[in-house]
Amino acid sequence: MLSGFALEVMAPLLAALEEIVAQSPFRHMQTPSGLNMSAALSSCGQLGWITDRHGYRYSATDPQNGRAWPAMPDVFMQLAQNAARAAGYPGFTPDACLINRYIPGAKMALHQDRNEHDHQWPVVSVSLGIPAIFQFGGMLRNDKPQRISLFHGDVVVWGGEDRLRFHGILPVKQAGHSLLGEQRINLTFRKAGRHD
Repeated sequence: MLSGFALEVMAPLLAALEEIVAQSPFRHMQTPSGLNMSAALSSCGQLGWITDRHGYRYSATDPQNGRAWPAMPDVFMQLAQNAARAAGYPGFTPDACLINRYIPGAKMALHQDRNEHDHQWPVVSVSLGIPAIFQFGGMLRNDKPQRISLFHGDVVVWGGEDRLRFHGILPVKQAGHSLLGEQRINLTFRKAGRHD
């Protein structure tokens, strides 16, 4: 847990975020079982994470417009690399950034990040906006998770033997933030594709 790690780059980070969602707006995707996710999603980078009736996977194109996802801004890349390095994972070069938007009541069920080609690289998660409670569980879905309060600018990094732990977000409580209003934005950086 890197408390407030993103605060020093917040202005350019939010400006870059605004440009990304102007090109690839937030949308509620469907799970393979046909349920709408409560968090709205977008992506940037070489690959974007998507879900539909065909499954969970990464795609080089935004299914909403058929174009490549927006390029990952330098401020995103540098933040992810600096956070990974600070947590003991040098050499991390993400090719995907999933952007989740949570409004009050939205959540993310416990899940593992398994869609990446190589699990040797960490996950870097940046919290923006209103607070949330992050659940960090074990290797089994029914393992009791730790509950960690996340605030604007906090960064969580996990990898190594913890890379495939179940994790999620409890329903976000009603709150407001001076910069982002009544929403929480989460940036999740991963190295998802094959890099030979």
